Amino acid sequence: MHKLQCNTNQIGKQYIWLDKTDSTNEVIKRLLLDGQTIEGEAGKVSKMIVGSIHHGLTVLADHQTKGKGRIGREWIDEVGTNIAMSVLLQPGLGAESISMVTLVSALAVAKTIKEKTGLEPQIKWPNDVLIGGRKVCGILTELEIGAGHYCVIVGIGINVNQTYMPEEIADIATSLINESEELLPLDREAIAASVLENLEAYYDKFCLTGNMSELMYEYNALLINRNLNVRVMDPSESIEGIARGIDDMGRLLVETPDGEWHHIFAGEVSVRGVYGYV
Repeated sequence: MHKLQCNTNQIGKQYIWLDKTDSTNEVIKRLLLDGQTIEGEAGKVSKMIVGSIHHGLTVLADHQTKGKGRIGREWIDEVGTNIAMSVLLQPGLGAESISMVTLVSALAVAKTIKEKTGLEPQIKWPNDVLIGGRKVCGILTELEIGAGHYCVIVGIGINVNQTYMPEEIADIATSLINESEELLPLDREAIAASVLENLEAYYDKFCLTGNMSELMYEYNALLINRNLNVRVMDPSESIEGIARGIDDMGRLLVETPDGEWHHIFAGEVSVRGVYGYV
């Protein structure tokens, strides 16, 4: 039986750990929208409505059958080896701040990896955490608006004890156990709890300003894109230049060869130039 023991005020205090589900993000959506009963190791979460679902509700699963990343990509995980979890945040922030929650979450994961493994993680703007230039964590943040509620669901997938990577991603993905060369499986419960503790600390600081001004320096210090040539692609255009870091709104600053600076919002864009391709 999994036990999640978080030294937090709210985040992770209300949780459920499932053996298998389609997507932990989708579980929270169903709880919000129709009060579906969910069975898990933490007990039954039954007929929930928004008023009884607390800020910080966390759903974890040993296996996701339909895990997803940004821009509709699939997230692949082995049964019982990784961390797949989603956290419900009910912020008193404007919609313009929501995209920055992804960056805040990436900081929490990076700090946990450093603390728990001694590895040196980096962040690929906006939502990937890397070790040695290969992806170990992806984050998907979704805004959920319904009758009487407004919240953010943060989905976090971390490759922890998965030793085999499918051939199509072997060059760009890794896991904590592969990078740390540990012989015994890493403690997923302890890592998940640490992520939630760090998330609460960073999120509370973020909410004081509603922007990245208090976290920008720390984020930029971990930014693997920084001072690299990148190509930013969205449905309408492609921009090539040098990434200079983020600003206080979490936007990636890209300097093009003509000396112009572009402020790129984290959305339906792809930033290349890290995983061995441009």
